[in-house]
Amino acid sequence: MAGRIDGKVALVTGAAQGLGRAIAARLAEEGATLIITDINGGAIESAAAALGVHAMTQDVASEQGWQALVADVEARFGGLHILVNNAGIEGDPAVAKDPENAPIEDWNRIFEVNGAGVFLACKYGISAIARSGGGSIINMSSVASMVPTPFITAYGAAKAAVEHLSRSVALHCAQAGQGIRCNSVHPGQVRTPMLNKLFERMGRANGVSADAFAAEFLKGIPMGRFQDPVDIANLVLFLASDESRYVTGQAIACDGGFTLAH
Repeated sequence: MAGRIDGKVALVTGAAQGLGRAIAARLAEEGATLIITDINGGAIESAAAALGVHAMTQDVASEQGWQALVADVEARFGGLHILVNNAGIEGDPAVAKDPENAPIEDWNRIFEVNGAGVFLACKYGISAIARSGGGSIINMSSVASMVPTPFITAYGAAKAAVEHLSRSVALHCAQAGQGIRCNSVHPGQVRTPMLNKLFERMGRANGVSADAFAAEFLKGIPMGRFQDPVDIANLVLFLASDESRYVTGQAIACDGGFTLAH
């Protein structure tokens, strides 16, 4: 089924690398007019050139930035139908992440990007999508919202906030009759640059190499392998398309059974 989102205008944040780039590539393959954003201007321009899509530099934590971006997208592309809020950070790798020692500055920055960034996207994206006749908002959460994460406390808590926010947005849009669905996607373990940095940090903390830590971590995934970015991209595509027209307010894990075993 080619062209599953033909004629749709889609925006993907944090798409210079990793999951965001994989999601962008999959949506572009299926016919979307695609705009990708990232705080790293050079990297997002390079990614856009490789994918044949449009790039904009963006700090998702900036409210003025969101207002300007949404207005620009509507003016240049005639509307917005699909919004994928993927941008996120783990925080400063040099500081503690556990509940007892994590600095408030790191907590606040993680919530500013991972929490407020998604809120602002929804705040300004909802009206734009409604003006375009409806569509889909997909907020990237994490399995970290579904299990305790004392080794990345703020990240897990922020991703849990994204899950809850998504349900509230879904109900708001349904009750308003705007034709907008909103769901959260919860990836498991994908070997993105962010996860690799986490394995390096956890390996050092446990006196082993990053590869040794990753191998031990892999034992906790029932399906026995790390997932590929396209596994997540395919789920996002389904939620972006009209195939999921009756799915809203759901938290959907794509994790190889990780949350079943924890």
